[in-house]
Amino acid sequence: MFDSEFERGLFELRKSKLVEIEKLGQSAYPNQFPASHTIPAVRAKWGNATSEELEANRVIIAVAGRLMAVRAQGKAGFATLQQGGERLQIYVRLDAVGEQGFALYKLLDLGDHIGVSGYLFRTRTGELSVHVETVEFLSKTLLSMPEKWHGLEDVEIRYRQRYLDLIANPEVRKVFVTRARIIASLRRQLEARGFIEVETPMMQPLYGGATARPFVTHHNTLDMDLYLRIAPELYLKRLIVGGLERVYEINRNFRNEGLSTHHNPEFTMLEFYQAYTDYRGLMDFSAELLEQAARDATGSAEVEYEGYKLDFSRIERYTMREAIIRFWEGQGCPTMDQVSSPEWLLSHSGKSNPGEALADIFERRVEEKLIQPAMIYDYPVETSPLSKNKPEDPAFVDRFEIYAAGMEIGNAYTELNDPQEQRRRFEMQLAMRERGDEEAHQMDEDYVRALSYGMPPTGGEGIGIDRLTMILTGSRSIRDVILFPLLRPEGPIGLAKQLRELDEL
Repeated sequence: MFDSEFERGLFELRKSKLVEIEKLGQSAYPNQFPASHTIPAVRAKWGNATSEELEANRVIIAVAGRLMAVRAQGKAGFATLQQGGERLQIYVRLDAVGEQGFALYKLLDLGDHIGVSGYLFRTRTGELSVHVETVEFLSKTLLSMPEKWHGLEDVEIRYRQRYLDLIANPEVRKVFVTRARIIASLRRQLEARGFIEVETPMMQPLYGGATARPFVTHHNTLDMDLYLRIAPELYLKRLIVGGLERVYEINRNFRNEGLSTHHNPEFTMLEFYQAYTDYRGLMDFSAELLEQAARDATGSAEVEYEGYKLDFSRIERYTMREAIIRFWEGQGCPTMDQVSSPEWLLSHSGKSNPGEALADIFERRVEEKLIQPAMIYDYPVETSPLSKNKPEDPAFVDRFEIYAAGMEIGNAYTELNDPQEQRRRFEMQLAMRERGDEEAHQMDEDYVRALSYGMPPTGGEGIGIDRLTMILTGSRSIRDVILFPLLRPEGPIGLAKQLRELDEL
């Protein structure tokens, strides 16, 4: 828990201060503080008020927050409170708060929570401040705060102790506020178009809807293994069969795969399904959805990401074959005849069939070059077990993926609603599994049965909330946009031992 004897001594000193605060008649851990305003509300309403206006119409307020700076000067002092991502200066004088109030002020440390009441004024330097008349103690910070209030820089600590990250780095709070705006925008747009929000199981007896390895758990009473969902897709399409013709879910998915700057085993997706449309209808809808989400979250359809200016008002569209030709770098740029040739595809990939080879070449040669927002459509059937075939070319399906900043952020297709063809696709996936593909789809007999009751023509789509947030906030790692990303266990001492050490003091 403590890196040095200095930190241990600091902890003990703060505990002793807490005892002294209680002797002043203050509760060590009071239940509430009747604030009249939040700090952001004060700054929004009176941030531009002049000194003369504040003097002519005295504004009495009560606010609470965390102490971010304390400057004592004899019988008076200034301090800074933080709440809701904004700060407000307070001015404490002995003759205004009294002996006990000022004694409390002198016992405060950086990071403590207090509540104050008083009136607004501007200092000689023009700083909006609260002239404090009463001080109430709300919570003591017993552990030392980050040395640099300008920013906690240790990445491991930032992710593991997100609470410190949020306190020390105001820009981190902005990332998660933006994330909330993105989700609110998507939800609002879907609701406006007649979609209803639903919930589907997170523990499933048979995982499906994507090609990925699942996490396995066990239900003791039923004595059966269950899987954390890798996607809600098959359940949402069951609802389309049942007559809920526009449904969506903002869901948590779990995939037992590696970690990277673009991957976390637990992640958030928006999935939505619309009856009586196809993937081309979803292309137009997705362009509107993403542009508006960018505007709602950032105020503009253009965002900066790692030195690039991405424009969500102009989303380009290419077939997979066109994208390979357009973004191929170096010698040997292929022609359309070549990327349509099974022999050429197999000679440029280690895959066993042309469809998988085409997708492999695209992933290796194109994906990371898709910086500007783009939709890539017409995928090979081998990589799309739940998509409907293209009528003019059964080797391909009606599917598109959305890319930006070199990342896939969305996947959509015209849903396969022929139960016999769906069974054949599942069998194709089973054959791939037998050849060693651990991520190939399983057979889902109940889903085939649901389709046999008749599913109308349907378009379905999933958008990755985490990656979209990365792009719209300029974040380089997915861990920067997940409040509590998965991390390895702490060092050999272990958190439990550290907490016992804390309790013994």
